[in-house]
Amino acid sequence: MVVHEIEEFSEIRTKARAYLCFLLQRYIPNYVPQPSLDNIINALKILKKELPLAEAFYVLDKTGMQIIDAISTNPEYRKGKGINRSQRAYYYRAVREKRCILTDPYPSLLTHELTVTASYPVYDDQKNLHYIVCVDISLKDLLKMFHPSSIDSLFGQFSKVSYAFFTTALMLVAVLLFFKGMMSVLVHGIHFHNLDIKEIFESTILITLSLAIFDLVKTLFEEEVLGKHRRKQTSDIHKTMIRFLGSIIIALSIEALMLVFKFAIIGPEKILYAVYLVVGVTLLLIGLAFYLKSTANIKEGDE
Repeated sequence: MVVHEIEEFSEIRTKARAYLCFLLQRYIPNYVPQPSLDNIINALKILKKELPLAEAFYVLDKTGMQIIDAISTNPEYRKGKGINRSQRAYYYRAVREKRCILTDPYPSLLTHELTVTASYPVYDDQKNLHYIVCVDISLKDLLKMFHPSSIDSLFGQFSKVSYAFFTTALMLVAVLLFFKGMMSVLVHGIHFHNLDIKEIFESTILITLSLAIFDLVKTLFEEEVLGKHRRKQTSDIHKTMIRFLGSIIIALSIEALMLVFKFAIIGPEKILYAVYLVVGVTLLLIGLAFYLKSTANIKEGDE
């Protein structure tokens, strides 16, 4: 889940930084003749109400020393005054870049969970650095703010459970189709002298459909139940769609071939139905080719 959260963070990082830095800049004036620590503390108390999910607010001096105890709704976090934080990324990056920054996720010394920090350097009107204002917020809470998942809502929980049941049912269908196909192959494979081509074709169709349903179940479970909606997902969806359509086309092609042989022997007047099925398979092939062409153009455009 940690990798999953970091991938989500990479998607919302720009938006999260823009919002947090906007709040800091709105309440804490910069480039004033003499920045006031008292004014900064009052501003942070207001920010604490606007950012209830934030863990702590604190101020560093220009050397990286924390000069106030952290402002937090949690009494256990109200400490830290006198600690040298000059080796922390939220200090030296803000000083080096001379702008408000948002750090990469790092393990918090307080909560031992992944946390990010927005840090905002405060200068006087002569562009001399006076303070670094910092806001700590856990990675999970940041994602709730800027990357709300449907899983967090009541309907999302219901949807997740529903997809779990549906995928379980589909998996059961795939397993039954597979065993039915395998049993047919084993039964008729033992008696080579009684080999029935029709039964072999039907077994192939069952196993092929089982594979197609399994691929569909795998994708639905990963996306809707596990929540893997990430960057690699797009290419994974394309691959699954291609495999699914390919399996269906193969199954229908086999069925069309069976009908051609069957009607040619027992009912030539019905062979037109087999032709209709062949036309349908051809249309599916054309649709798959168009889909492959379209996705290839999209990938080239992204590159």
